[in-house]
Amino acid sequence: MIEWQPIFLSLKVAGVSLIFVFLFGVSFAHLLHNRSFPGKTALEAFFTLPLVLPPVVTGFLLLVLIGKNGPVGQLLRTTLDVQLVFTPYAAVLAAAVVAFPLMYQNAKAAFQNVDATLEDAARTLGSSEWRVFLTVTLPLSRSGLMSGVVLSYARALGEFGATMMVAGNIPGKTQTIPLAIYFASEANDLTAAGIYVLIISVLTFILLFLVNSWNNRKNS
Repeated sequence: MIEWQPIFLSLKVAGVSLIFVFLFGVSFAHLLHNRSFPGKTALEAFFTLPLVLPPVVTGFLLLVLIGKNGPVGQLLRTTLDVQLVFTPYAAVLAAAVVAFPLMYQNAKAAFQNVDATLEDAARTLGSSEWRVFLTVTLPLSRSGLMSGVVLSYARALGEFGATMMVAGNIPGKTQTIPLAIYFASEANDLTAAGIYVLIISVLTFILLFLVNSWNNRKNS
């Protein structure tokens, strides 16, 4: 038998982290797409860093920041009496950080593919930048944004290394599906590990199948 808590927690962590990933990913992609300034290339490289760094390294850096003696951790503890590490909130933070580059890169590519003449036409008709974004840019980039959402959610769902570093493996509190798979395998409970592997594989397959079907229908 398996525990259902890791499954429900993984779905919740991926869902909550996706809200932040979408908001920040789309905002930064649109902001940097329309502006040029010194250091822009370095900033974009920084945004993409969690995509190529080993997740354990990302987790270590987060632990340095939000840990008991880290600058953010100390600030939260002294001002709000809040501790992030080894809580589900830390799992959300880890999932959001590792999934952010996928949303950012997909949103950036989607905005670059929007015909700029259509945006300029809306501006000449008196639309504000915010209205141009909502009525022209966003609808024309929805395919790329949808891919970013699905890939980011799937990445957050499968996050392991960074989550292990900052949230730990506390059954019933911070244990997600990847952690449950690892520790079930360590305990030689291959049946439970196999069931968790099957569940997360089916979930990610369904997500990818749905977004591919949606894109195929849109392009046909």
